[in-house]
Amino acid sequence: MRITNSLMSQSFLSNLNKNSNKVFKYQEQLSSLEQVSRPSDDPLKVSKIIDLKNEIKQNAQYKTTINDAIDFTNVQDSALANATNSLQRIHTLTQQAANGTYNTQDRQAIKTEIQNEVETMMDSLNTNFGGRYVFAGQNSTTKPFENNGSGIDYKGSSIANNNLSKEIARGVNVELKTDGSDLFELKDGSGNIGELFDDVFMALDNDDTGELGNLLGRIESHIDTTVNKRTEIGAIQNRLTAALDRNDSEYLNLETSLSKNQDIDLAETYMNYTMEMNAYQASMNMGTKILQTNIMDYVR
Repeated sequence: MRITNSLMSQSFLSNLNKNSNKVFKYQEQLSSLEQVSRPSDDPLKVSKIIDLKNEIKQNAQYKTTINDAIDFTNVQDSALANATNSLQRIHTLTQQAANGTYNTQDRQAIKTEIQNEVETMMDSLNTNFGGRYVFAGQNSTTKPFENNGSGIDYKGSSIANNNLSKEIARGVNVELKTDGSDLFELKDGSGNIGELFDDVFMALDNDDTGELGNLLGRIESHIDTTVNKRTEIGAIQNRLTAALDRNDSEYLNLETSLSKNQDIDLAETYMNYTMEMNAYQASMNMGTKILQTNIMDYVR
């Protein structure tokens, strides 16, 4: 009889311990609102949760890169818009100076205005964003366009692949058009923009209306180059905007997946807790009788 009671006591204590662990499990889940609190709870699930959190962190880093790149291209677009306005004004002034009705004094006044527009254009192309010159190539800390007193020089890098590459998703890169050398060299092969303006100033000093008329084509060529550069940057902006939308969509999917693997169903967990607590209390009540019987057996 004593052996039977002893086995009953051992069985009761074992079951009570199991019930207690289940109650504690649901108490812990209700407290943290998470399904698992340590790797031993569910190693596979914990591993998946860690992977999802790393993916979300990487997603946030990509989003920061994309937003930074969008801001960067917006600054580039604004700079090129201002540069184009200056070039168009220079074209208009040169066209006026080519008119035979203008005298030397008029052309010198035009020269002064063109010089101011050249400086304005250079200021635009030397735009700095977050400590980086937007058209300096990979030498982003070096001011790309410089007036050396006798003409304009390009100080940015001019290597083969001179654009800045940004990773905007795993295995996906976009090149920001930072190479300003193509804004310096004229596409028609007639030299660079510094030489163009030197020729314009020389023609103005010499009252050479024929040469001023010839120079209009070179100015138009550079306007086309600047506009084309702006178009390329606009295409990159569209790509970045689409990438940002995909990034936001991926973030929502990752958060949803993380929630399914990590967060508890509050109603279901509370119901399970209540059931296990009732079972635990019932076991305690039953255990009290078993232990009392076992004690009385020894007393006899």
